[in-house]
Amino acid sequence: MKVGILGGGQLGRMLLQAAANYVVETYVLENDENAPAAHLCHHFVKGEIRDFEPVYNFGKGLDAITIEIESVNVEALEKLESEGVKIYPNTATIRIIKNKVTQKRFYKDHQIPSPEFIITQNLHDLNQHISFLPAVHKIGMGGYDGKGVQILQNEKDLPKAFDAPSVLEKMVNLKKEIAIIIAMNDKGQTAIYPPVEMVFDQVLNLLDYQLSPAELPQKVLWKAEAIALRIVKELNSPGLFAIELFVDRNDDVSVNETAPRVHNSGHHTIEANYCSQFDMLWRIMLGYPLGCTDAILPASLVNLIGAEGHSGEAVYDGLEDVLKMDNVFVHLYGKSQTRPGRKMGHVTIVSRERLDLTHKAHKIKNMLKVCSL
Repeated sequence: MKVGILGGGQLGRMLLQAAANYVVETYVLENDENAPAAHLCHHFVKGEIRDFEPVYNFGKGLDAITIEIESVNVEALEKLESEGVKIYPNTATIRIIKNKVTQKRFYKDHQIPSPEFIITQNLHDLNQHISFLPAVHKIGMGGYDGKGVQILQNEKDLPKAFDAPSVLEKMVNLKKEIAIIIAMNDKGQTAIYPPVEMVFDQVLNLLDYQLSPAELPQKVLWKAEAIALRIVKELNSPGLFAIELFVDRNDDVSVNETAPRVHNSGHHTIEANYCSQFDMLWRIMLGYPLGCTDAILPASLVNLIGAEGHSGEAVYDGLEDVLKMDNVFVHLYGKSQTRPGRKMGHVTIVSRERLDLTHKAHKIKNMLKVCSL
């Protein structure tokens, strides 16, 4: 079977590492021939995943295609899909999710709990909704990894706001932010991973570290799983989905957003769960039974982010000390160049004790720095 991946970054790299367990011929389309996934696939094709011709030409002759990121050329995928190439997730789902505006409307149309919102077309439009502040402003197209999200507290913040179609979303009185990964195969069968609790870097708006499983009252867990399952069922597409959810101070649950692909919040599953999110996606695409999502052990995960003031060839200061720690697994993404805020890797910690997980997560955050020469 010939399977293509649109995008050759760290997610593609980890997906290809999992492909070693299966008989599959892998193809990657990526504009950077030095991308992390470029040397792990059977066939690397240089090209822009946002352009029609490279995507369409790449997909002809393949059995299936999946995506590393939503910002791909959907028109090319639609043509390929009409010609019999299986797309995971399907193109209708990618079209809904890649734009925050259509994604929020999807939740509203299907009565899925989500924070109150207003659609703004430009800065002039935004100025008509000052009374809606404070709020979170999310650009419709192009936002990724914390980029494209702004906190607008009051009128003074408006000059920095996006002058493009965006979602203005009411801020939630947040208790916890969690994520649930759900797999669905071509038969409509689903598998749910235990939820993770996400702790964010408030400056970079990137995942700082996470704990799995999240500590939730049983009723909150049931609400979260029901909402996540409903989203996947309403999208009606096979694939792997990461559903990010808010739990507020009243224990009400609402959806933040959905990623139709393998996701940072599921990286710990490589060591911590019987079937990793990457292995699960291969099972879906190859038509194999869904894997077991149960946790082997509780886990925490720390993102390795390029340090402020450092750009250039990457150096991992403190790596040797971290590698000496028990039950700690370091994943470097193969990016030779670092810059402030760039994702360069992650570290997974497994332990039966939650205190051990949080202690080691904070220790690694302070010990391991991604610097430059």
